[in-house]
Amino acid sequence: MKTIKVLKTDDEHTQAMQRLIGLMDSNPKEGSEAANELELLALVIEKFEEKRFPIENPTPIEAIKFRMEQEGLTQRDLIPYIGSSPKVSEVLSEKRKLSLNMVKKLSSGLGISADILIATPLNENNTDWLAFPIAEMRKRGFFEVTDSLTEIKEYAAERITEFLNKAPGGMELSPIMLKTSAHFRCNNKEVNAYAIWIWQARILQLASQNSLKTPYKKGTVNQEFMRNLAQLSWSNNGPITAKEFLNKHGIHLIIEPHFKQTYLDGAVCFDSKGNPIIALTIRFDKLDNFWFSLMHELAHIALHFDGEFEWFLDENLDKVNHDPKEEEADRCAEDSLISKAAWDSAKLISVNDILTFANKLQIHTSIVIGRLRRENGDYTLFASSLKTPKVRHFFMT
Repeated sequence: MKTIKVLKTDDEHTQAMQRLIGLMDSNPKEGSEAANELELLALVIEKFEEKRFPIENPTPIEAIKFRMEQEGLTQRDLIPYIGSSPKVSEVLSEKRKLSLNMVKKLSSGLGISADILIATPLNENNTDWLAFPIAEMRKRGFFEVTDSLTEIKEYAAERITEFLNKAPGGMELSPIMLKTSAHFRCNNKEVNAYAIWIWQARILQLASQNSLKTPYKKGTVNQEFMRNLAQLSWSNNGPITAKEFLNKHGIHLIIEPHFKQTYLDGAVCFDSKGNPIIALTIRFDKLDNFWFSLMHELAHIALHFDGEFEWFLDENLDKVNHDPKEEEADRCAEDSLISKAAWDSAKLISVNDILTFANKLQIHTSIVIGRLRRENGDYTLFASSLKTPKVRHFFMT
């Protein structure tokens, strides 16, 4: 029997076909060498043709119509899987896309492969699309204004994927609990990881729309830089001036409120060009919280971006966290706003003491009051005589 090898070229396929036809014309006896050669040759030709001339899968609608023809089904028979007679008509005429829920029902009820029904694979992480904060996203204008909440939920996978794709790297973020390249300061176990994912994508999206006056130079952020920034708090427009100052040094400052079931105060990462992105939620509408959160994220830039983590995400900055990196960032933030030496030597007993101390350091009074309250665990200290200004109005209309 002639040695049969795996076919690799079109010429080899042509020769094999000619040999196959010759063997078939000779009508060999079953069990003979020629019959065995014929059988083996047919197999290697089939394998070559499967790779060389693959059969394309039918489109989702072609697959549904083929199954309807096989089973003798009418459009009315598809209502349990698609939802209503008008929807069935729109789907079959390709005016409406299949929702993830429809795919599941059609695959289970009619035995059509889900891979065929999903024309474009969406995600491989077993994503729970309805766990995203869909109602909040709609309220914030993340979807088309004409989409109803019901329709967004029905097409949650498609709508959310579309939103994530608007942000550079948004799809690659994945739920924070599954992502090892992010450092997450968390003091609360009941966190919606999908809400944090959306928040991160939104930050990247907004940063991509924010033009910087100059690119960031590595090593710019240090304690001297942070102390110079802290003195901008002395101005009545300190938060806006701080944003302008950071932008001039190649640093994005993005303000985006947190979502329910998250307690984010801030985060920091880098864009594709190597420019830092600082994001704050202003979860507490108080000036001292703004400055401490800002300094905390700057501290991460100065101290912790060594290639191990792509993101630092910080929840509950008002609470003690015993993670070494977080403790270091807290100390750096405090020392940048008020040096340890100045704080240890200060005697802050009266309102006048606080005002004098703040003026001497050229920082806003609220920063001094905020630190006093944190360290004493008493957020009512001097509440009647020294009001803490709000900060959201600087960024949110």
